[in-house]
Amino acid sequence: MDPKMTEGGLNVTLTIRLLMHGKEVGSIIGKKGETVKKMREESGARINISEGNCPERIVTITGPTDAIFKAFAMIAFKFEEDIDNSMSNSTATSKPPVTLRLVVPASQCGSLIGKGGSKIKEIRESTGAQVQVAGDMLPNSTERAVTISGMPDAIIQCVKQICVVMLEVEYKSPPKGATIPYRPKPASAPVIFAGGQAYTIQGQYAIPHPDLTKLHQLAMQHTPFTPLGQTTPGFPGLDANSPASTHELAIPNDLIGCIIGRQGSKINEIRQMSGAQIKIANAAEGSTERQITITGSPANISLAQYLINARLTSEVSGMGPL
Repeated sequence: MDPKMTEGGLNVTLTIRLLMHGKEVGSIIGKKGETVKKMREESGARINISEGNCPERIVTITGPTDAIFKAFAMIAFKFEEDIDNSMSNSTATSKPPVTLRLVVPASQCGSLIGKGGSKIKEIRESTGAQVQVAGDMLPNSTERAVTISGMPDAIIQCVKQICVVMLEVEYKSPPKGATIPYRPKPASAPVIFAGGQAYTIQGQYAIPHPDLTKLHQLAMQHTPFTPLGQTTPGFPGLDANSPASTHELAIPNDLIGCIIGRQGSKINEIRQMSGAQIKIANAAEGSTERQITITGSPANISLAQYLINARLTSEVSGMGPL
């Protein structure tokens, strides 16, 4: 938010971010961008939509407060129209509410909730909208999702009250430190291995992936990291139809950080590159190790092991982060 407070109160410039699924974004954009163009022209707000290769998208609305509220009203009524259209083809009798998800800096969520939940209760009662503040921050950010549900009019009133709270926080006690904005991650394409080659699945096609192929070949040349003393059998069929299996590793507590990375960035990278599911158990009391469970095809597991081993080797040898 970038408020410019005036004596008139709420005549300020705001930036509000919304989190939407692909289908919702498609509805806002409309055919050939006509709907979002109309919203921009009629509301006077700037409406920007983040890149399109993610299952979630960020819609950023910037402008004077009256323009913001007009834009929100148009979005809420468009979503209600979508619900009405979907209900005309279904047998459901109760109409679901319109739901919007705001992305709010965590530093402002305390004021939004209020002491003992008093502020959020007041907003719910005065607007008739349901408001939920997520307990956890969105991945790799210092922002939380605030979900608002209800009739369009209730949602608009609710957004107005939330904006007032956020402006007061910004004006009276600006947050210390920068806000790390939430950026949705691209959908990771499934990875398969066949004939010594790595492929990513895009739609109905398997696209050769040279970087993953190189990593896969390296993984085949190296002995996977097995600190528990297990012997690893040879890798049976490396095609996509190999049955999923599970492999466990124990990693010393003082090295687990280099595997997880800042806010989970490294472990997510390893998951994405290997195509394996990787779970890290919580630290057991008194234990000096953390258990890592890797699930996938033998090829996925071997690649995940190689990537984990490479992280450990670089950490132990002092080479710094890969």
